[in-house]
Amino acid sequence: MEDERWRDRDWLAGVHGWIDGRLGELGVTRTGAIEQPHVYPWSTVLRIPTELGPVWFKANAEPLRHEAAVVERIAARRPDAVPPLLAADTTLGWMLMADGGETLRTVTARERDLGRWYDVLPLYAGIQLDLAGDVDDLLALGVPDMRLAVLPGAYERLLDEIGAERRYRDASRMVADLCDELAAYALPELLQHDDLHDAQVFVRDGRHLVLDWGDACISHPFFTLSVTLEGVLAWGLDDVEQSVDTAPFRDAYLTPYAERFSGDLVAAAGVALRLGWVCRAVNGHVPGDNKQTLTRLRMFLDGRP
Repeated sequence: MEDERWRDRDWLAGVHGWIDGRLGELGVTRTGAIEQPHVYPWSTVLRIPTELGPVWFKANAEPLRHEAAVVERIAARRPDAVPPLLAADTTLGWMLMADGGETLRTVTARERDLGRWYDVLPLYAGIQLDLAGDVDDLLALGVPDMRLAVLPGAYERLLDEIGAERRYRDASRMVADLCDELAAYALPELLQHDDLHDAQVFVRDGRHLVLDWGDACISHPFFTLSVTLEGVLAWGLDDVEQSVDTAPFRDAYLTPYAERFSGDLVAAAGVALRLGWVCRAVNGHVPGDNKQTLTRLRMFLDGRP
């Protein structure tokens, strides 16, 4: 299993050597032992104490190896939106980053206020738009292709893989029709985080930073809204379903798009909000683990988990 590999002594020795080598090149001194606080089948994260504060190493399993390349591009285009990228090996899928601070989830719980999302969402939309010219390169680097032209076929393959019940198969035509409807708005297909929630956004020194791009794909950009609006913000501070009106947050996200594109963006967002759950189900599916995938498919068909 991949999570056993992350604990392999020889592998860790190689990682430690790489980390020390990169810190040496930066002129940064490590001040303590390297810790491994997070181990998952799909990735591991190491914490390294240094004279400048903690820095973080991340390695991904093969299907998510492209994250290092994604973060490298974001750091080049929008260094204000991610922690400083100290080093990366895009072949291995390794990266070393400065500390991101506290999660937005922690800050929001303390402040009892969702208002920071009004800054986070246009920041994130700006990342998408500023990386528009990188889409072809990112696809070539292995970022999953979840564009409207391929999503219906990917949906049908997913249903075969999980042995989905009939009602999901009957919805195949609806998926194709929604893709056609959304394509008619003629918006560009861009980098999309695909799991933008309050534990993926960090707050440091007054700045909001977007991390954990391992699930990123190239898709309709508005697919982001499914997880962010329906999966997070609609539940409010106390985890009560449909307790928050998400329309103002949607509008904050759409503002940078409205500056560049005409047409009914709110209507397009409505279609994308539904269809985005198909993208999340396909792109986020872990073979052998159907539970989350079925939750996302229910969100698509029923609008609730």
